[in-house]
Amino acid sequence: MKILLLTTHMNFGGISSYTFSLAKILVEMGHEVYCASANGDMCQQLEKNGIHYFSIPINTKSELSSMVFISLIKLLIYSRKEKFDIIHAQTRVTQVLAWYLSIITKIPYVTTCHGFFRNKLGRQLFPCWGKMVFAISDAVKKHLMIDFCVSSKKIALVPNGIEVEKFTVSEKRLDLLHKDRTVGIIARLSSVKGHVYLIQAMAEVVKEFPDARLFIFGQGKIKYELVRLVEKLKISEKIFFLPAVSNTAEVLQEIDIFVMPSIQEGLGLSILEAQASGLPVVASNVGGIPTIVKHDVSGLLFNPKDPAALSGAILRLMEDRKLAIRLGAKGRKDVEQLFNLQIMTRKVEQVYKEVIGMK
Repeated sequence: MKILLLTTHMNFGGISSYTFSLAKILVEMGHEVYCASANGDMCQQLEKNGIHYFSIPINTKSELSSMVFISLIKLLIYSRKEKFDIIHAQTRVTQVLAWYLSIITKIPYVTTCHGFFRNKLGRQLFPCWGKMVFAISDAVKKHLMIDFCVSSKKIALVPNGIEVEKFTVSEKRLDLLHKDRTVGIIARLSSVKGHVYLIQAMAEVVKEFPDARLFIFGQGKIKYELVRLVEKLKISEKIFFLPAVSNTAEVLQEIDIFVMPSIQEGLGLSILEAQASGLPVVASNVGGIPTIVKHDVSGLLFNPKDPAALSGAILRLMEDRKLAIRLGAKGRKDVEQLFNLQIMTRKVEQVYKEVIGMK
């Protein structure tokens, strides 16, 4: 198959990682894969892995932006040359772009819903879901059915997968004498990710364990708001803000406890990566997270927006090394068996074939 993947940009983040990983395995399976976006940090990785890349000016959040129509013109010229079999859009703006492109070229398109959308008028008038919609968790599937009246027959439940072999479990993960003091989060700096509650929780954690540290990897518009909060709580020497990273497998080796305090989350790709590294995970009980983190089995869950509950969960892991080891080992096993990238890609490929057969 000749497959066109559309996304807004290829900067470090969950959707970009999903797009790259899916494209890479599809190429390994023998498909010809093209990706179009408004450039980004991961573009070189695409080309190094045999994925054709095409730049379009689509880095906008507005469905009515002139960038959508300029991108459409460029893709129309490109698609006439390449003759794609299917288009796969990853974001709201590229869903609209794919809709226009499909109407003109008659190439079928599908979309992936990576999280939760507001039920705005634009969504009601122009749903643009495509022939099929991939939902990355059962919570996202229910969201599509309840909030947007998408038929269950039009939704393919395909949880995210990762390249498990890229992530190793270091010896210290099994060392009963190792002290779990380094907390980490890898996520864009957005209010929906709940960094505020993690910082507030760490203010309590360091009272019990003064040697505890928090490493925040990511970039985003609320960084200075978070820095001010850290300064207000007088824990600047305990909290470190670091750039977004491409090699998460390497970074995760330096963390003892991984935390994802999201207010809303479709599934949580970074959680899967942390589990694949054998890390104990603390995460909020929202969205698709309970799909991958089972409380007291493969991680610890807490109610969102509750710094006290979050600090309690972190302290519990710091105080109980055996618990941390058990949760980390179970998380790794679950990812190997249930959230493998090969399994995800085969399911996506099967939907592609079914959609192409609908023409």
